Amino acid sequence: MDLFEYAKQKTLEKESPLASRLRPTTLEEVAGQEHIIGKDKLLYRAIQADKLSSIIFYGPPGTGKTTLAMVIANTTRAAFTQINATAAGKKDMEEVVRQAQQNLGAYGRKTILFIDEIHRFNKGQQDYLLPFVEDGTVILVGATTENPYFEVNSALLSRSIIFELKALDKEAIRALLERAVSDKEKGMGNYEAVLEADAADFLADMAGGDARAALNALELGILTTKRGEDGKIHIDLETASQCIQKRVVQYDKGGDNHYDIISAFIKSMRGSDPDAAVYYLAKMLYAGEDVKFIARRILICASEDVGNADPMALSVAVCAAQAVERVGIPESQIILSQAASYIACAPKSNSAVNAISLAMESVKSVRTTVPAHLQDCHYQGAKKLKRGIGYQYPHEYPNHYLKQQYLPDEIRDAKFYEPSDQGYEKQIQAHLRAIRGEEPPA
Repeated sequence: MDLFEYAKQKTLEKESPLASRLRPTTLEEVAGQEHIIGKDKLLYRAIQADKLSSIIFYGPPGTGKTTLAMVIANTTRAAFTQINATAAGKKDMEEVVRQAQQNLGAYGRKTILFIDEIHRFNKGQQDYLLPFVEDGTVILVGATTENPYFEVNSALLSRSIIFELKALDKEAIRALLERAVSDKEKGMGNYEAVLEADAADFLADMAGGDARAALNALELGILTTKRGEDGKIHIDLETASQCIQKRVVQYDKGGDNHYDIISAFIKSMRGSDPDAAVYYLAKMLYAGEDVKFIARRILICASEDVGNADPMALSVAVCAAQAVERVGIPESQIILSQAASYIACAPKSNSAVNAISLAMESVKSVRTTVPAHLQDCHYQGAKKLKRGIGYQYPHEYPNHYLKQQYLPDEIRDAKFYEPSDQGYEKQIQAHLRAIRGEEPPA
């Protein structure tokens, strides 16, 4: 490193964004991700023992993929090289491989190659790396925000361990914010800033699991806020909301208000009020509620409150749940709006709820045996045991139906599913009466 490069590095250390300066250098400093770097976990042990094999970090932005790579760089005795797939080409990889071969041959030293955004490499570029990963010339550490099972060469995947990083929880991000405010060496400690509790909660919540977003907002707040009469910079709730460009909404994901809003959302769909349903949906989305959580509630409502009165309701809800996982915010709010308004406008029936509730009670209270003619007869010796004898195949009869006992003898006359007269269930009700030869009610 020459004098100019050294000066450049020192300047970057001082002037780089807070999120970069505060990047951990040891495993103990990493926030969250205990499911993969807890002290009894494989990755923690592998990094500490410097016995790393090829791995791929997969997860949303700001969750620590590059951070973990830097921790590995600071911990390992191997040579560490970093490239970004958006800018690197084949020549860059050829140079890395050449240097790695030299390190291994001349010094017996392994090389760890960190590729950020590895999903950006095309198939040919990934294929080039394969033999060098396989023979141990390089140990690959990849990072991607995309599902590696879709975006990374299957041959590379088979030679790597996938570690999925989760969005950081509120507590982990809040701890980072508090550290950033107090750390005089890497953080903003020399500014004598005070981060108020509600502002810290708000930033941690609004960041949506992205530590970088929270730290950037905090840094902006400290650098642009005037000092108070006490000589300190106070980051209050209003300042925090301006820095992250979100208005404060009374919505605590862990408190009563959270349950009140989701309750109102479900009851509005059940009560066939699409306007109220979409309003409460918007309130949850604006406050940063997890779209997958909202989609799950719509799924439940589709069966619990609509059921067979409109069988398409469940299909719409399932499609919406799958779509929001693929699309993400902000577009997924349109998908959720479509699903919620459809469920709200659909005819309602809770017959499916009543049916399974009654059936579960029966299962718990009455011991039964499957009738012999319904038992499996497709194995040797079944006929000797008189299994399946007497079963009549419905498709051989008019209307593909005949009256035949299906319930166990002990509860042969029980009724569980009673279709309502709402929506499509009215047709189900009429169909069942017709094939059974029952008279319609007076």
